[in-house]
Amino acid sequence: MNKPWLSHYEPQVPPNLKYPNQPLNRFLEESAEKYPEHTAVVFFDAKITFAALNRMADNLSRALPGLDVKPGDRVAIMLPNCPQMVTSYYGVLKARGIIVQINPLLSASEVDFIVRDSGANTIICLPRYENVFAPLLKEGVLKHVVLTDVGDYASPLYRVLIGLESRLQRVPTGPKKGPGLYKFDDILAAGALAPAAEGKAASGDTALIQYTGGTTGSPKGAILSHSNLIANTLMCKAWLHDIKSGPGGDIFMGVTPFFHVYGMTVVMNLAICAGCTLVLLPRFMVDRVAETIKKYRCTIFPGVELMYNALNHSPKSARGYLSSIRACISGAGPLYLAVQEKFESLTHGRVVEGFGLTEASPVTHCNPIFGERRTGTVGVPMPDTEARIVDPEKGEKDMPVGETGELIVKGPQVMKGYWNKPEATREMLRNGWLYTGDLAVMDKDGYFRIMERKKDMIKSRGENVFPRSIEEVLRKHPHVADAIVVGLPDEAMGEKIKAYVILRQGSVCSAEELAAFCRQSLAKFEIPHEFEFREALPKNIIGKILRRLLREEELKKKEAK
Repeated sequence: MNKPWLSHYEPQVPPNLKYPNQPLNRFLEESAEKYPEHTAVVFFDAKITFAALNRMADNLSRALPGLDVKPGDRVAIMLPNCPQMVTSYYGVLKARGIIVQINPLLSASEVDFIVRDSGANTIICLPRYENVFAPLLKEGVLKHVVLTDVGDYASPLYRVLIGLESRLQRVPTGPKKGPGLYKFDDILAAGALAPAAEGKAASGDTALIQYTGGTTGSPKGAILSHSNLIANTLMCKAWLHDIKSGPGGDIFMGVTPFFHVYGMTVVMNLAICAGCTLVLLPRFMVDRVAETIKKYRCTIFPGVELMYNALNHSPKSARGYLSSIRACISGAGPLYLAVQEKFESLTHGRVVEGFGLTEASPVTHCNPIFGERRTGTVGVPMPDTEARIVDPEKGEKDMPVGETGELIVKGPQVMKGYWNKPEATREMLRNGWLYTGDLAVMDKDGYFRIMERKKDMIKSRGENVFPRSIEEVLRKHPHVADAIVVGLPDEAMGEKIKAYVILRQGSVCSAEELAAFCRQSLAKFEIPHEFEFREALPKNIIGKILRRLLREEELKKKEAK
């Protein structure tokens, strides 16, 4: 297969890597062996060394058999970024369990679906989610609920200052075996006295069932093996080729959620693998993030465009709070040029756009960190990753360079399939290739540009319209803070183009002005037929706008007429 992108790799990045035959949790164990006293995690001024973190994960793994968790059993983790999240992740892997990550912001019905679909009978979560876990526990779907509070591993002073007082005072201590509620610390204490877990996972064993965001319907659980996640982590480590390990090394800003596959791999697993310090924050609050970066001199900040854009407008950023940042990979959505340039001017570091999807652990493409990046592209395929552009109808014919088609990828990071969904698996995985559902273009040098999701492309008066092209133009308007474009059913046009726009604070602008602005850069058939001004747009936890919800909203309006 012709791979023109290889000539654009940085000299330090090899096209092929060697992947160890080991379980994913060996990353933590190896860093604990190399850097036992080096700080692995910082959380509101409390520090945990690699040796201590590994010991905590060991204790959890030893305690889980007492909760009837056997190798291959699913354990749900529903936690924000905190030391208990990292401990639980590696502890479940050490016990040869299968992790089911759950976004704490999901509704009770969404959590109910994931727990039942995955077959998890144990969950580790916060006591505030009682309305979620109590019905499942009462019904017997869940047998064990391990509770911890966000503030339990923060410094005592911070527990008072930021209101992280424990809510576990009234939670009873459960027995070592049997149904009920358990305290996380009690489980770790029991594990410290229990024998070591027997055996270890094989690299091909399932490590994780990661549910997709469900932006196009019910979530599907992508089955990711230890080897999938090891491969993708090592690809990212090779891409960030000058990463510095151990004392005096790089410090990761860990605010991108670990329950999302992007944060899990590119922040948590990469930092643990590289022996770097992780500075954790449970949620993104712009001023606190800026203050934390300054305080701990964070150097690497994998994030999303929403975060970088918010920091661009923080007064603290203009005062040098971000000056320690040297490298950022932006994922989980497009990185707009204006955001990239502004953030780089504040940090003097590099921000590059990458691309991936849950089913690929997730990273498949990235612009070179310090080499040639091409604005508007997601860069080139990662080491050991193949990519093609095929016809979007049947997905069999390779498209000529420069023409739009569906992006398909192949590599050791690609999932085993979907949990209990053989038909969906066959549709997504064909002859070893993962069909991403994204329309893309490859240039002659092997840089890829994502045009749109196949399901998001608009067909208006017979023309193919890519929403991102219109959004890029709208975002350049001096009064526009954000914009999203969708296609809505229309009898005359097939689909009409509607733009939802958020204006900058204090700005005033009309639909006529925006249409005139679009006419300067877009073809006539790309001009939105309708503009709607809003205060906010529906987004998921990592900032991806949910077009589906906007379409559903419009359809409900139409039905109500």
